[in-house]
Amino acid sequence: MMSTIFRDLFRSRRAFAAGVILLAFVLIIAAMSPVSPYPPNDSFVVPPDLAPSWPHILGTTSRGQDVFWQLTFAIRNTLLFGFIVALVSRIIALAVGLVAGYVGGLTDRVLMSINDTFIVIPLFPILVLFYFVMRDRMSWTLLALAMACLGWAYDARLIRSLAMSLRTREFTDTAIFSGMSTRQILTQEHMPYVLPIVFSTTMNNINWSIGLEVTLSVLGFTDINTPTIGVMIYWANQHTAMVAGIWWWIFFPVALVVITFIGLFLLAVSMNEYIDPRSRLSRVAA
Repeated sequence: MMSTIFRDLFRSRRAFAAGVILLAFVLIIAAMSPVSPYPPNDSFVVPPDLAPSWPHILGTTSRGQDVFWQLTFAIRNTLLFGFIVALVSRIIALAVGLVAGYVGGLTDRVLMSINDTFIVIPLFPILVLFYFVMRDRMSWTLLALAMACLGWAYDARLIRSLAMSLRTREFTDTAIFSGMSTRQILTQEHMPYVLPIVFSTTMNNINWSIGLEVTLSVLGFTDINTPTIGVMIYWANQHTAMVAGIWWWIFFPVALVVITFIGLFLLAVSMNEYIDPRSRLSRVAA
């Protein structure tokens, strides 16, 4: 089902095709990290502060690191960070949203009370406080899990609204009369209808988590020993790169993360338009 939707979107939506192309470009750069001639955390392996030229096509940093090869590690870790946050938070959102929407009653009220509590929590101050509490043990993975546990509530409510609609459909009654369990109904009958929304919210969640990770990293509220886009900008600020005229140390990481944002945004918008009933009517009329 999802493969058919992707094929349809790629053929009919220029925005979706553009998003796929942009993300493919970013993924190609990330995939080059295993062949880097320099370890990601080693300093002064190349002459420092060289402008973009051959063989250092994106220049070098004041820490003696090649910007291009450092960028391959940084974007790989940044994408992996966003994927982990999105994956864990999607699992929580799916479980809460599907169960609350299908079961209803007291279960729905309890789950939505918990859900609404997470919605009103101010995420950024909580994550900063989390950093100061866990400073000695702070790691890239720990921050990703903390963000995942805080970033599922909005999407769980969206999934719940669709699950409530699916609960009243005839195929749900048929599944109940055939003896299917609640787990089977949710995973086999309702899940296929929810997946397009899950895909769209996943793209948005990856964008959100990457943006928040970059912000926290630039401020130093994360593990600065793991190369990410935010950590690259952090070290550039520490060495006053813009004041020193080493613009390429900041420009290329920012440009690459902007390309990532745009690609993910185009995919999310295209999927939102695809699942919008008004957009479907327009396609049928055309």
